[in-house]
Amino acid sequence: MMLKLRLLPQVTSVLRRTMSTQEPDVIFETLNNAGIITLNRPKVLNSLNTSMVTKLLPQLQEMESSKRLVIIKGAGDKAFCAGGDVKAAIDKVEGRIFFHTEYNVNYLIGKYKIPYIAFINGITMGGGLGLSVHGRYRVATEKTMIAMPETKIGLFPDVGGSYFLPRLQVNLGLYLGLTGDRLKGKDVVKAGIATHFVSSKRLYELEKLLSRCTSEIEVDNLLNKFNEPPEEFSLAPNIKHINYCFAASTVEEIIERLEKVQNDWSVKTLETLHQMCPGSLKITMRALQRGAQLDLPQCLRMEYRVACRAIENHDFPEGVRALLIDKDNKPQWNPKTLAEVDDDYVESYFKKLPQDRELQFFDAKL
Repeated sequence: MMLKLRLLPQVTSVLRRTMSTQEPDVIFETLNNAGIITLNRPKVLNSLNTSMVTKLLPQLQEMESSKRLVIIKGAGDKAFCAGGDVKAAIDKVEGRIFFHTEYNVNYLIGKYKIPYIAFINGITMGGGLGLSVHGRYRVATEKTMIAMPETKIGLFPDVGGSYFLPRLQVNLGLYLGLTGDRLKGKDVVKAGIATHFVSSKRLYELEKLLSRCTSEIEVDNLLNKFNEPPEEFSLAPNIKHINYCFAASTVEEIIERLEKVQNDWSVKTLETLHQMCPGSLKITMRALQRGAQLDLPQCLRMEYRVACRAIENHDFPEGVRALLIDKDNKPQWNPKTLAEVDDDYVESYFKKLPQDRELQFFDAKL
């Protein structure tokens, strides 16, 4: 009998442990003056789901009024955030809730009053850029790899992509948005997507020192102290071609210009574009052309309309099926060719939603 009694406390603590080993998908901590946010789904490269964005929104609001700065990072060393969980995003009910909440988080980061510092260490794609690029500081490392690969799955570069991509130098944004090309390491700073480059080995030390900062000037000085000078941009040899080809006003004309360039880069770029969803290419082009003239909240409202239409239409669910669910890599796009994607089709994605379904920001005055 005594033996049983002695075991009981241990058994209950084991039970309690197993019940609580369910790790939270986002961890919120305080370190000195800083709010520290860790995206905590390393097994799936910290990809964002509805649960995570739903927690991020109120916590970011709370930290804005109670902390001196916020640092956001990803668990593990493979990824900051590989994007949104698109398998959930194609669900007609959950998809809308996910985009609505995610875009509200992007909107809040874009107008954040205290320094917001994203450590974009490792893979940072799609929704991961939405959580970083609108903030004041983005720290890249030698492990950083960024991309907006949405045209491959029948979507478009959202999370404010229509705002930040057209504002990159020399038509680089349209190039990255249409092709989904990847940039790594110091190239991410060169492109204007990251603000600083720091070796991944120094992030722990940087975080500790940043957490003691009391003002933006201190944050600024510290980041500049850690920053390493950029190197030659790997796209430099083709920047003039990117600028020329992607200055065209239609996707067809971009392709014509690429065919004229005739070098290894243009051949590879043409191959890439031919693998993308034709409807997505034209919708992306339209979104970025319009986004160049809009502010971030206007871009997010426009993107929300397009995202909702993408959930309801054929290409986005089909792209996710072919690339991520069945993995046959044979998406059947509809329309099948660029020629079949007419102006009415593209415009149908941008039409206003019924008033009660439009994107509402959390701080909208009623």
